[in-house]
Amino acid sequence: MDKITQILHCRVDTDGSLPAVTPIFQNSAFRAGSQYFYSRKDNPNVKELEELFKILENSKYGLVSTTGMSSIFLILHLLPPNSSLVINQDMYGCSYKLFQKYAALFNINLHIKDLSVKKNIDMLSGKFDMIFFETPTNPFLKTIDIAYVSNKIKSLNKQCLVVVDNTWATPLYQHPLQLGADIVMYSATKYFSGHSDVMGGVITTDNESIDKQLRDLRFYSGSIIEPQSAWLMRRSMQTFSLRMNAQGLTTLKIVDFLKTCPQIAKVYYPKIDAAQLTNYGTLIFFEFNQDFHDKYQVFSKALALFDTGTGMACVTSTVAQPFSGSHASLTELEKTGMGIHQGLVRMSFGLESPDDLIDDIRQALQAIADTN
Repeated sequence: MDKITQILHCRVDTDGSLPAVTPIFQNSAFRAGSQYFYSRKDNPNVKELEELFKILENSKYGLVSTTGMSSIFLILHLLPPNSSLVINQDMYGCSYKLFQKYAALFNINLHIKDLSVKKNIDMLSGKFDMIFFETPTNPFLKTIDIAYVSNKIKSLNKQCLVVVDNTWATPLYQHPLQLGADIVMYSATKYFSGHSDVMGGVITTDNESIDKQLRDLRFYSGSIIEPQSAWLMRRSMQTFSLRMNAQGLTTLKIVDFLKTCPQIAKVYYPKIDAAQLTNYGTLIFFEFNQDFHDKYQVFSKALALFDTGTGMACVTSTVAQPFSGSHASLTELEKTGMGIHQGLVRMSFGLESPDDLIDDIRQALQAIADTN
């Protein structure tokens, strides 16, 4: 037989290899008879990651996608044209813009409300087909009462889907499905990845029909996470709870410090009520005093231990300005409506020594004080 033919068909029998961890199945296709068929539909690395999230969420179904934004896009496709959708006023800027663009494209009636205020929830009507919100919110970390929203809307329209972006609480500290949500989603790029080196999205539900629709949408849109990213995410999840605990303790210590700083007017940290939100990781916001509203660039450049940019919830600390970063795509009017101004700062704390981070923040705050 020709050598080229031989090398094209050379295979190692892996049946008895018994690896200690699941290897990367870098396959686009599988042989006939395989349960995985084609990696645009399913893959062993993807399957293992989904099983992990089902355990964390205590859900019947779990699905992973390329990014958190693709997860939102898949969820939106559950809405037929001419539907009515409610979103919360405070949310990630790109999510906000996606809802606006999708609604315009598919003739969805979009309603934007502040759902952190219960009287606004009480004013909801039965005409809505989906309600989508983050809690805690980005920015300001406001709490939205999941059970209250679900009970209210389900009493008016049992078919209305309640969707919660649980990215900042994580399934360690908040369980929306148990509180009445129909769908829970995450940007896995944040806490689940934790190392700023892999992107992904997660959707969980207890509804078989919803899961089937989402899987079909993922298959036909090609929105499945690729095998290496799934494998990296799975590896990161080995230390997920350890990272969350360490970062949460660091965050509490730094929040206490920030509240004593004269350059800072207000620190935002979520309400932990032990009923809905039982604990918290990292990511906080604070506002400079009026005299320092224009000093973000001075502050961020003076920091030695904080990376700048869009990364957050990872093992290294980061700093950003929502006005020019996560919410840059919003209009000036939309930013004002959310309360986002140039003096609002977002910080995420990693695994560095909290004392080192406090010393770094202290000297950066002194740097802006010295400019006045």
